[in-house]
Amino acid sequence: MLSGSLRDRYAREHAPFAESFASFVRRELVPLESETCDSMRDEPPASVAAMVRRRSAELGFYACDYPAEYGGQSAPLAAKALLYERAEASGCRLAPVALCQAEGPSELLLHGTAEQKERYLRPLIAGETTRCLAMTEPEGGSNMLRPATRARRRGAGGWSLSGRKTFVSNAADARIALVLASVAVADGEERTGVFIVRTDTPGFVVGHRYEGMADGAVYDVILDDVQLDEGALLGGSDGWAEAGFLTSRMLAKGRLMVAATANGIAQQALAAGLEFAKTRQTFGGTIGAHQHVQQHLVRGQAMLEAARLLTHSATQAFDEGADVVAEAAQAKWIATENAVRTVNDVFQVHGGTAWVRGHPLEYLYRRVRAYTIVEGTTEIQKVIVANSLGLG
Repeated sequence: MLSGSLRDRYAREHAPFAESFASFVRRELVPLESETCDSMRDEPPASVAAMVRRRSAELGFYACDYPAEYGGQSAPLAAKALLYERAEASGCRLAPVALCQAEGPSELLLHGTAEQKERYLRPLIAGETTRCLAMTEPEGGSNMLRPATRARRRGAGGWSLSGRKTFVSNAADARIALVLASVAVADGEERTGVFIVRTDTPGFVVGHRYEGMADGAVYDVILDDVQLDEGALLGGSDGWAEAGFLTSRMLAKGRLMVAATANGIAQQALAAGLEFAKTRQTFGGTIGAHQHVQQHLVRGQAMLEAARLLTHSATQAFDEGADVVAEAAQAKWIATENAVRTVNDVFQVHGGTAWVRGHPLEYLYRRVRAYTIVEGTTEIQKVIVANSLGLG
């Protein structure tokens, strides 16, 4: 990599925190990976993942951006983005597990009552339990504003929840589920609420398992007249928090974390490509001497630097309270598309060796493709940017 990266200069404030995390990865997670993980399997054993989450939480990394009053570090988003990038760049498959993903605390719970935060958010931040988000539906996709899943009032108080969700990550292992459902209120008006559901509640059924290209499975979830008490509605029945609080700011935050993750993947791929290009001998010299190999690597390096600058400047602006909807969309779009192309190009540099199952590039090739889809497709990001230019 180039020395004196412009992004690194902007990130200097949070560099000690990121280096502390990187040291934890080298010191504890790399040896643990070699002892407990099978290179032919994408996911670590569940018991190992749980141990890593708890240990990372003890050290203050796992959910570092969550409020200190609930066990987090109240860290700025710029610092969190650095950790996500460093985790992926490390090449250690346990490193991303050490930072909260789909199983960890959710921004939604920050809108809960004090009792809900204490009961549900605190153990998630500590890595002691896991959750899932049941939002996507078979017919409506991620239309969170009017889900077909319905919550109805029970006569004696509380709620009855019925519907079906799909593509739910971590559904088979989660202890609680956050479920988006439509609720009828006065005068026939409907709102969309979030319900906190224990997954061992009768009627909550994990259905079909969908195997993806990499990184585990997603599931259907059937909600068959799930009986909930009054306190299951996020925000409480009085000051209730609608799904409208899935604000543009919250969505921007998620997209910036995807961008940081993609940048780390691209960085890991480029490091592997550079090492291979400098050591692989053909026709009396290293393959890095060939211009077509250089083209793959220098393009990836230049685009990575651009994507990192976009991502880091947007996270800093986010921390300063700015509206970064368009900037987050640009960062997510550029970072993920670049990561896909960079991994593909470095795969090409490696040739047939990268095709073999268990090779790091083979795994990255399968894994990286999803990032142009999650948290809004590339096409959606372009629509957001077009709207910001007055073209919507």
